[in-house]
Amino acid sequence: MATKKYTVTLPEELAEEIRREVGPGRFSAYVALAIEHKRERDRLGELVARLEQEHGTVTDEELAAVEAERREHERWFAQRAAEQAAPATAEKAKSASNSRSSKVA
Repeated sequence: MATKKYTVTLPEELAEEIRREVGPGRFSAYVALAIEHKRERDRLGELVARLEQEHGTVTDEELAAVEAERREHERWFAQRAAEQAAPATAEKAKSASNSRSSKVA
């Protein structure tokens, strides 16, 4: 993507804090990413407003149900990741044990 230099005014303290955190030469990339994220949030807000206009406002009960479902999905994925990691961990431990026992023999 082509780039173009712009002049913007930022609060000095915030800009210097970000510059220290991201390091030399990364400030513009950080600002560009922040602008992209803000733009995405704005567009999502517009979508929510349009959907609420068409279908009505989401109730607290609906939000709670969706949040519970999201947590259940997170638990499922975490459990699956742990189950997939367990055989690899067991295999590494077995290999290390075999390596130690062959050195003793």
